[in-house]
Amino acid sequence: MPNKPTHLDEQGKAKMVDVGHKPDTERIAIARGEVHMLKDTLDLIRAGHIKKGDVLTIAQIAGISASKRTSDLIPLCHPLPLTKVDVDLALDDSIPGVVITATAKTIGKTGVEMEALTAVSVAALTVYDMAKAAEKTMRIQNIRLIEKHGGQSGDVVNE
Repeated sequence: MPNKPTHLDEQGKAKMVDVGHKPDTERIAIARGEVHMLKDTLDLIRAGHIKKGDVLTIAQIAGISASKRTSDLIPLCHPLPLTKVDVDLALDDSIPGVVITATAKTIGKTGVEMEALTAVSVAALTVYDMAKAAEKTMRIQNIRLIEKHGGQSGDVVNE
């Protein structure tokens, strides 16, 4: 059966997939998401007038830290020795809001998509938390995998 669930055993119980037989390869994943907000809130972030502090730096650190804890947050996700995590937050007047891009890298037997997606998600939640006193109508949107490289399934480029 080619579509047999990979995270269930013969009795239908959850299991972690054994990736021990796979070769170590360089794995890279890029994820992106946005925090949409009022222009006034974006202007406060840009000017550094959010009372909690430097929104972009704190969110960047939160995203990096979260990526390293992905296996603690996502059941059955393998813990990975990340070789690099970048989290970039860019102010975008056209949304208006913050665009978050995370890149995760490792050399290993399984991919880093979840680490990149976790970094974006937690960075977005941190932007919200830091700026919620200024605006409670912000929306976290469009968190997605942009691309991944390495592994048996090969490269995937979604954007």
